[in-house]
Amino acid sequence: MIDSHCHLNLAPLESNLTEVLRKAKQNGVKRIMVPGITPASWKVLSSYNSQPFCDILPIDTAIGLHPYFLPKQRDEIPPLLKQFEEAVAGAVVNTKESLSVGEGALPNAQGCSSNAKGCSSNAQGCAPVAQGCSSNAKGFFSAIGETGLDGHIPVDMNVQKQVLHAHLNIADSFGLPVILHHRKSHHLLLEALKASSFKGRGVVHAFSGSIDVAKRYIDRGFCLGIGGTITYERAKKTRDTVTYLLRHHPEHILLETDAPDMPMSGRQGQPNMPHYLTDVVAALSGLSGIEPDEIKTITSANYARLFKPSLFQTI
Repeated sequence: MIDSHCHLNLAPLESNLTEVLRKAKQNGVKRIMVPGITPASWKVLSSYNSQPFCDILPIDTAIGLHPYFLPKQRDEIPPLLKQFEEAVAGAVVNTKESLSVGEGALPNAQGCSSNAKGCSSNAQGCAPVAQGCSSNAKGFFSAIGETGLDGHIPVDMNVQKQVLHAHLNIADSFGLPVILHHRKSHHLLLEALKASSFKGRGVVHAFSGSIDVAKRYIDRGFCLGIGGTITYERAKKTRDTVTYLLRHHPEHILLETDAPDMPMSGRQGQPNMPHYLTDVVAALSGLSGIEPDEIKTITSANYARLFKPSLFQTI
């Protein structure tokens, strides 16, 4: 069971990170992806692959600029994008080696490797569930993001599109997956993807929407991150969509919490936590009739296929 989207660096998780990770591990979480959202977050995230944290759980990280935290002044965007591009370029160990690893083997803590086929057949044997710290893992980023489009914030949509396209170009350049944010923006996000030259892979985080919208992302090769929304019975459209996906496109589903945000049903008013990921699994199982262990195996294999390691070092 892998949490594909969790903001460990935000309060209140960051103030007691060791205990948060221990509880997650005790509840069956095997790995966590932490997206970058601001330049300040990138440096924090670059330390998560070192002791003591990775001795508890493996942590993957991404580097990006969340639309919610973009400056409202347009003249501040070019230097911010330059900082982002320089941070990524400065993190590259070796471009050719990075692309080679990104398209090939995924070494785990025991020294074995896995590719898309190997992970599909045995998710528990793949690197996403491997324990322990890699000697050269510190500071590596496995994806670009979190980026995207948000129709509910006072940031000019043209600015958001500019930033999104910069992320897509970077992801394309280095063969990395992207982590996409959406809110009241599926049509704009799909248009932006179509207008771009991006041919890579990625995940639409915290997916909610119709079957038609889900299929349009899947047709582009994207996975869909499924989180706390489906634990609410009132979210009928998304629950119906996810039920369809489990039956017809299970290879495109990832689990996530988006902790400390998006609380699960019955836990309103509380910070969300990665160990609550079992609530999402239980909801998926209840909707589809698929056993929880099978859901964990399927989604772990999906994660392994998407987030192959990249050779990025600390900023």
